[in-house]
Order: sequence, then structure tokens, then C-alpha cells
Amino acid sequence: MTAISTKAPRRRSAVSRGESLSGWLFVSPVLIVLGLFLAVPVLMALWVSVSDWTGRGSPFAAGVGFVGAQNYRDLLGGGSLAERDFGLSLRNNAWYVILVVPIQTAVALLLAVLVNRQVLRGRGFFRTAFYFPSVTSSVAITVLWLFLFSQSGAVNKLLSFVGITGPAWFNDASGVLHNLLAVIGVTQPPALLADHTALGVSWWDWLAGPSVAMSAFILMAVFTTSGTFMLLFLAALQNLGGDVQEAAMMDGASGWQRFWRITLPQLRPTLFTVLTLGLIGTWQVFDQIYTGTQGGPQKTTLTPAYLSYTSAFGEQEWGRGAAIAFVLFVIIVALTILQRIVLRERAVSKRRTRLYTTGVER
Repeated sequence: MTAISTKAPRRRSAVSRGESLSGWLFVSPVLIVLGLFLAVPVLMALWVSVSDWTGRGSPFAAGVGFVGAQNYRDLLGGGSLAERDFGLSLRNNAWYVILVVPIQTAVALLLAVLVNRQVLRGRGFFRTAFYFPSVTSSVAITVLWLFLFSQSGAVNKLLSFVGITGPAWFNDASGVLHNLLAVIGVTQPPALLADHTALGVSWWDWLAGPSVAMSAFILMAVFTTSGTFMLLFLAALQNLGGDVQEAAMMDGASGWQRFWRITLPQLRPTLFTVLTLGLIGTWQVFDQIYTGTQGGPQKTTLTPAYLSYTSAFGEQEWGRGAAIAFVLFVIIVALTILQRIVLRERAVSKRRTRLYTTGVER
């Protein structure tokens, strides 16, 4: 019995090592591909961001010098045009994220709830119709949007029917919030907002809101991405059990109470996925800007991704372009971690529980 007990663990450990080796052999092709085409380019870009590479020859050639954090200082505190352009791009993109992510998440959840209803006829048609814009080329959608929102486009034609003169959407650089303040007579900034700046942009301009041109891009983003996130919410809704819902109905809970206190908490993992994907996608917006306005008018649609492209490929400032990309990476990671903390599961106290359907504490 003693000999058997000593040999069995050895045999199991040998089998375990064999399984581990087999696992590494199976995943090694993927690891090699990711290393060559993802890890190595990222490390090269990191070196470029701290060097004075001009784009000619190898970035590891003898003539390429190490400049440290100079490219990052030019962006974050250099007091030059590079700092102001980066500040404007962050301002534009921040408003884009603030408006697109909540709206597209709410619209996607609403569409998922609607097409998940058993009483709805033709649910397959509506699912396909809502999802279709998501699989259409972003370049094609942008060209269509330019046509719809032109001065004589269909959107302004519809607005004219209700007595509203539509703006020249993609040529209007005025901020939406500034326009709203002008309606109530506020046209000049307070001294506090005008005299203080962040990244070369005054606080008054930070609070201008998205420009009219960027607002059109915000509408386009909601239109094209809500269908994809609708499918994620729809899959999650169809996996929910009906026992709790039936119990809540027996307790007299209304439809809104069941959704807010039962359905929505169970969608927390899917909600985190949707918000994370939306956050990453909105901070990386590029092709719509490149196809549509190329940062105009007056740099009010300039984004960090497009600024990184123009800095590297247009102005041949490869170090600055790489630095912008890494600053954007840090912003995305930080916001994702913050979002994870906010949406994390919290332990429920054993001494105090809440009846979700009625709000009565027990």
C-alpha cells in the first residue's frame, strides 16, 4: 500500500507535465504570430516615442537618438502648437465619448428589450434591420452622412418643414453648449474660465461641448454601433431565467420594477462588456474623421487617433505620433479599470437584504 501511494502522485505529476507541454505546443503558433505582429511592433513603437526617428531607415539605426520623454513633454506641457492640438483633440474626443457611450448603450438595451418580446411579430426582420448598419462599411456610412447632413441635404429639408433652419453641419465649428448659452444671452466667458487653460485650451473651450460637426458624427456612431450591442444584450436577455420574474409578478411588481431591480442587475456582466467595447471604440475613432472632415472645421473634429496619424505620416514627427498613441492607450486602460471598479459585484449584507421588486427592507 505504501509503494502504491508514493507512485501514484509521481504518475499524476508526469501526466500533468505532459498535458502542460501539449498545451504549450498547441498554442505556440498563436503565441509566435502575436509576438511577431503585435508585441514586437508595440515595443518598436514605444522606442520610437522616446527617440528622434525621422521615418527613414530603421528606428534602431546608429543615427537615431534617444530623447527620453521630450515627445511626451511637448504634448502635455510644451506650450507649443503640438500641445494645443493635442488638447483640442482630447476635448473633442472626450465629448464624443461622454455622449456616444451612454446613448448607444441605452439605445442598444432598448432595442434588445423590444425585439425580445414574444408578442412582437417579425422579430427576425427587426433584428436584421437594426443590426444591418453595423456591418456596413464605415466609409460608406460616412459618405452617406455627408450627403444627408449637407446644407441642402435631407436632414435640413426635414427641419425646414417644421420651421427650423438647419446648420451647415460639417462646416459649423461652434460648440453646442455655447450655442445653448447664447440663447439665454451668455456670449462671453467668465474671467475664471477664460484665464485658465489645460493643455493649451481654455476652460471655456473645454466646456463648449461638441461642435455641430462633431454632433453629426455622434449621431452616426449611435446609428452604426447600437445594433451590435443590441445583439449582446439580446443574448444575455435570452439566457436569463424566468423564475425570478414570475415570482416578482406574483408579488405585484410592475414591469418597470422588474426591469430595474431584477433584469438590469443580472445584465451587469454584459453591461460591462458593452461599456468597455464602446469606450475603446469611441476613443479610437479615426476612419469617420479621415473620410469626413479630416479634423475640420477649425480642428473641432480632430481626435487623438487622427492627430497621431497626421503627426507621423503628414508632418513626419514619428516620435510625437507614437507618443500620442501611447497616451491614448493609458487613457483607455485607466478608464477601463475605473469602469471595472464602478461596475464590480458588491457583497450583499446578510443582516440587511432588500426585496428588489417592492423596495421593502427585511
